[in-house]
Amino acid sequence: MAITKIQSESLNLADTYAFTGTVTGAGEANKPAFAVKLSSAQGTNADTDTKLQWGTEIFDTDNCFDSSTNYRFTPTKAGKYFLYFKCGYQSDFNHRQMRVMIYKNGSNVAEKNIFLINEELDNFSSNLHFEVSAVVEANGSSDYFEAYARMDYTGAILANTQHTQFGGYLIST
Repeated sequence: MAITKIQSESLNLADTYAFTGTVTGAGEANKPAFAVKLSSAQGTNADTDTKLQWGTEIFDTDNCFDSSTNYRFTPTKAGKYFLYFKCGYQSDFNHRQMRVMIYKNGSNVAEKNIFLINEELDNFSSNLHFEVSAVVEANGSSDYFEAYARMDYTGAILANTQHTQFGGYLIST
């Protein structure tokens, strides 16, 4: 008997049903997925791209993040991924330019630049917060992703999850 109208009162979601059409998206998960944070504040040198050393995994569904040596995400499933990097930075009010970047295989694929002028310097707290996100393609074997920051003055990137985090998840294959 074909189901012509589905009503929540008559469909037992614990039962098994055979469908004759195409069912897409059923049972899929956005994995691999990860989120990491710094174990402690990380210093930066002025005018230098600094790779963040993510020492603490918040979660890593498929063990694709290396938090011990390379500090990179290497997804094992080919597809498109949503990646984000949010950064908190301890400022001494002398900064004029900050940049956060997501790298793929050693090259910048997404960045956000912040330029401050004198009027703005009077109106922000000593902790700056900024983020970048991107949809990127990965081949599922050798592509890897890293997060970098660059400031025009030497300072410290904040270590708590609220301010500094790198993460991502599969959105389509």
